[in-house]
Amino acid sequence: MIRLILLCLLVAGMARAEDRRPSHCIALADAGGLAYLHKASFRDPLEANHVRLSYIAHASFLIQTDDGVSAVTDYTGFIGNTDLIPDVVTMNHAHETHYTDAPDPAIRHVLEGWGQGRGPADHHLDLGSLLVRNVPTDIRRGGDAVEAHGNSIFVFEAAGLCIAHLGHLHHEPTPAQYAALGRMDVVMAAVDGTLTLDLPSMIRVLQKMKARIVIPMHWFQGWTLDAFLEGMSRDYEIVRDGASEIAVSLRTLPERPTIHVLRPRFLRDP
Repeated sequence: MIRLILLCLLVAGMARAEDRRPSHCIALADAGGLAYLHKASFRDPLEANHVRLSYIAHASFLIQTDDGVSAVTDYTGFIGNTDLIPDVVTMNHAHETHYTDAPDPAIRHVLEGWGQGRGPADHHLDLGSLLVRNVPTDIRRGGDAVEAHGNSIFVFEAAGLCIAHLGHLHHEPTPAQYAALGRMDVVMAAVDGTLTLDLPSMIRVLQKMKARIVIPMHWFQGWTLDAFLEGMSRDYEIVRDGASEIAVSLRTLPERPTIHVLRPRFLRDP
């Protein structure tokens, strides 16, 4: 009887895996990149085959597809003076500035990056034009204490792009975690250098990920951002044009890897 139950559970798990849309980021992990980006407003119509990224605050970004599907990363419960209800929000719980215990009940999909004591979080949300999945990582909990699987790198796949939000990353990914991420075109990375990963380690991570666009986040003072940019300036073009949003397509990724510094700004309806 026990063997029969285990066999049923295994078959059910395999069926769920087969139902999942495959990640093109993993399937094309060895593919080359392509070329650039342009500014936009989060309420403007979005050109076909583009994804809009708007920096809201701290580690929160609004991600929008051309057919109106939207996601907010490291959702804290407030994104600005707007009636926008994102279709999905992701959260991590290293600090209260990365999650909320009371998300708006109108939000259809609330994805927690930690496992609630039931093992690592496992998300694979297919919304048609947007696929959201996660790769769990560990976080520090004071001193040498470690919370296994306490953070998630969330990956957003849309318009052929692979976009990663590293969350509150506290360690360099393992080979298995890099493999689970696959190819990344855009990466949002914490560059505070103290509360998350130290800057030399974060720079190594980003150099290994080889994304065409890196967007710094989670910086508290100008000097921490400047130190990160200095460490990356040899291999990356730096764009600091004061924008809070960019629209990106697979065809318009920059030929040279680029760090695009966005200014955080809460959303506001006209």
